[in-house]
Amino acid sequence: MGETLENHGARVLGLIAPGVPADAALRGYLSGHRTLGAVGKRSVSRAVFAYFRWLNWLEKEESAQRRILRALELQARFDRDPSSVKAEALAARAVPGWLAGEMELAPGYLRSLQGEPALWIRAKKATAARVAASLGGCERPALPAGLLAPPELSALRYKGTADLHRAPGFQAGAFEIQDLSSQLVGHACAPKPGETWWDACAGEGGKALHLSDLMGNKGLLWATDRSERRLGVLRRRAARAGMFNYRPAVWTGVGPAPFKTKCDGVLVDAPCSGVGTWQRNPHARWTTSISDVRELTMVQEALLARSAPSVKRGGVLVYSVCTLTRSETAVIADGFEAAHPDFERSPLAIAARDGPAGSRISLLPQELGANGMFIAAWRRR
Repeated sequence: MGETLENHGARVLGLIAPGVPADAALRGYLSGHRTLGAVGKRSVSRAVFAYFRWLNWLEKEESAQRRILRALELQARFDRDPSSVKAEALAARAVPGWLAGEMELAPGYLRSLQGEPALWIRAKKATAARVAASLGGCERPALPAGLLAPPELSALRYKGTADLHRAPGFQAGAFEIQDLSSQLVGHACAPKPGETWWDACAGEGGKALHLSDLMGNKGLLWATDRSERRLGVLRRRAARAGMFNYRPAVWTGVGPAPFKTKCDGVLVDAPCSGVGTWQRNPHARWTTSISDVRELTMVQEALLARSAPSVKRGGVLVYSVCTLTRSETAVIADGFEAAHPDFERSPLAIAARDGPAGSRISLLPQELGANGMFIAAWRRR
């Protein structure tokens, strides 16, 4: 790598500022250091993320380089023996204090936060075996009790070392890099070919691409977001994937949908605190506050209320957030049901439980080996 790993990491830390989180600083730094190669870039990313996982174990008086080396030592020790760090210490140091008031800090959850995240990919429908053979180093997921494995589940955990963005299959649209929990949101929606769906907060299109694939590229999929830039990324990804049954549109979340069509299904993958991604994005633990959670709950309530009228009678409304805080999950779902008696709970296609009990699921990182996620669904009477 030429320069030492800790020097590269220290420079990235120097780029982090309000409005410039660790992942953005890493992208900017690594894009200017192409000679690092795929392995070198992964090593720098791993060092920076280890720094934030073990931040409260590090001596503030030491240099950034020494703190990075110490974080990597702690990460290596933890990877060898997760029980080497007591759950009490993790509850006190690995997460901000406000989190205990919003969710159960189970030992398994806390330990999952300190481990290296898995890398998941989603192959196109019915092509998982071919993609796995072409890439090598792939494993199929084993879902925990309480979840049903959809017959079309094409998720693969990648354990190889290749740069997947340069893999021929990626360039040809054969697979996307997408966390397993996000893939399960698409399967929870269970859209059918020929239906009309709306991905109300489509972002850069990860879930929209999956919905389109499950629909067999048939029917109509509206994909909206408040950011034209993100929709531009969606268009490029859709072109690579051969997705053509969608219509993108800007929607700020204020006012009615930008179309008059009534939908068979609406997915509201709402902006959230991202607590479920803290294993993958540990810097966010120290930049997210309880005030952020409270502000986001108002956004989530409004998005559900404004998207619900677009669901036709008998259609479904699916709510998902990559967080596990009570305020953004059960409280939001309870509030929506109280305010919208024309909707009833609808069992999710991935739930092992029947009836209303299967209409809400919390996907836990320690059980799934992926991001934390909450999903709820309702059917319009």
